[in-house]
This record gives sequence, C-alpha cells and structure tokens, in this order.
Amino acid sequence: MRRYARIKKLGDVAGNAVRVALALWLAMLMAVPLPAAHGKASVRRYPRFHGVPTFANSTLADVGTFDDPVVREAAVEGLGRYNGAVVAADPNTGRILTVVNQKVAFGDGYIPCSTIKPTIALAALEENVITRDTMLNVGRRKYMNLTEAMAHSNNVFFEELGRRMGFETVSKYARLVGLGELAGYNLPEEHPGAFPMEPPKNGGVARMSSFGEGIQITPLQLVAMASAFANGGTLYYLQYPRTPQDIANFTPRVKRYLNIGPILPEIREGMLAAVLYGTGRWSFDRDGEETPLGKTGTCSDPTSRVGWFVTYADSPHSKIALAVLLRGSSHRVEGPTAASVAGRIYRRLREQSYFTSASLPTPLRTGN
Repeated sequence: MRRYARIKKLGDVAGNAVRVALALWLAMLMAVPLPAAHGKASVRRYPRFHGVPTFANSTLADVGTFDDPVVREAAVEGLGRYNGAVVAADPNTGRILTVVNQKVAFGDGYIPCSTIKPTIALAALEENVITRDTMLNVGRRKYMNLTEAMAHSNNVFFEELGRRMGFETVSKYARLVGLGELAGYNLPEEHPGAFPMEPPKNGGVARMSSFGEGIQITPLQLVAMASAFANGGTLYYLQYPRTPQDIANFTPRVKRYLNIGPILPEIREGMLAAVLYGTGRWSFDRDGEETPLGKTGTCSDPTSRVGWFVTYADSPHSKIALAVLLRGSSHRVEGPTAASVAGRIYRRLREQSYFTSASLPTPLRTGN
C-alpha cells in the first residue's frame, strides 16, 4: 500500500508538471502571430483583440436627412447590429446615395485585405504580365487562372503578380484608381487613407498585392473604384449633397478617365465568379434580376479583425455601387459576412423595385 501511495503521489506530481508545461506552451502559442496560410483568403492572426466590439449601433451619430431613403433603409437593415459602415453611390454620376456610420466611413481608413486584388489584376492585365488564360502555380500540382484566383481570393497568385510587376508599377495603378487621395469633392470630414512610399517591411510588394499591407483604404475610395469599374472607366469625384440647394444643382464631376474599358471584362469575370461560387457567394440574390459583382477581403490589423466587400450591380447602367466594412473581435468579422450584408441590401432594394423602376430626377430621390 505504501508503494502504491508513493507511485500515485509521483504520478500526481508528474501530471501537475505536464499540465503546467502544457499551459505555458499554450500561452506562448497565443502570444505569437501565426503566419497566413497560402492558397485562400486567410486571416493574419494576432492575440485576442480588446476594445473593438463586433456589434454596435453604427447609425448613432449619422445625419441621413438628404440620403436616398430607399437605399439608406436597405443599408441600415442590411448592416443590422454589426459594427461597421456602408457607403453606396451612383456609379454613373458619383453621387453618394447613403453613408451608414459616417464617422467610420470618413475616417482614416483600414487595411484593404483582398479588396486590393482587382487593382492588382488591373495592373497585371494592362502591363501584359498575364492574360485571362495565364495559369500560375499556386501550390503543389495546382494552377489557377485569373478568374479562379479572384473567385477564391488566392493569395499566392496575387503575390506572384506583385513580385513580377514590382512596387513602382503596383503603386502606379493603385494611385490611378484613387488610393492615397481624397475620393470626395468638398467633403471636409473625409480622410485620404494612406499609401506607402516604399515596399512594406512585412512581406514587401507581394504582401501588399495580396492583403494590401501598408495601405489604408476608406469605404469611399472603394466605392469610387467600383463605380469606375461599373461605368467603364470614369473615376468620378464622390459628391454628397446635403442641402436642398446642393441636390437641385447637383452636377457630376470627373476626376479622370482611366482608359481601362478593354480589360474590364476579365476583371468582371473574376468578380462574378466570386459571387456565383467563390468567397462572395453570400451576396447573391437568387430571385434578383441584377447579378452583383464583388470582391471580399478578410484580414486583421493590430487592433481588430477586418471584413470587406466591394460590389456593384452588373448591368449596362448599374444603379448602385457598395462598399461594406466590418470590424470587431469575433470570427464573424470576415469578407463573406460583409458579402452577406450586401446580399441583404440587394434583396431589400429588389423588394422595393429599386432596380426595375425608372430613374427619377435627383431631387425626388431624397428624403425630407
């Protein structure tokens, strides 16, 4: 019996030692960022986030008096309880239709995650680095073309494009579509985001081309870019008329013509694939006559998880372009969730006959 008690005591001591060692190992593991996985829209992991809630009242400080009432209602309902922002604009004029969570939307911006990829695709196609049929190796015995890489947000594919083009070329096209500059005209609250002057230390131009490392982008910049893709290459200044006089006198203002019409079909094909069967499929409205095109983005900055979805309705005269941003600490904060927010917005607009109704004069599409 004494021998048994002695063995049991030794076993208890050993068990305690193992449990302590295991606890220390887990603590060390939680403290070290895990590298991003290749081959899909992965998340850069940090220790647990604090101070950025996943759910919040995102309309608390908004003034939406002169927003398009139908679009604003759909955007508010679509975002629901999520902590985030929605910006909607008319791609054919640059008029902002609604801004949900104006403080965030006009703020400093956030890492774009994979929403940078349409810009990288634009640069690679324009510079003849690839064609729509070019197959790149993205893993062991695995190849993808641009459409599949966009649909599944393949990081390896876009990192390779970034390396082939280099920092100067990537920067040229990113600035061409409006990154690093104000997207709006006479919007005193707006911040221009940020764009690096040299390759970021974390991953260089490759990481910048897959996650937008070193870039801070705003929802307004994303909507302006999506509008240019939707209308065939005209980058408008975004305007947000907020008085009856401004609404009555609204006139579109062109920032620049991008001359990208011939290569837009290849980019649209990838954004369509993302919605039909890729990372943005939760945005698809099966009963809708308008098929959205879109691109998700999922990653983390040092303070929170970030989820994006940029989209526009695919038609010759698209009525709307959207950017959805989500922030928080939950696993729900990701690009596919942002796509589901856009999906709810599209469905609500379809229920209100927004896409099938005749366009009304600008003053009549505003609230009172």
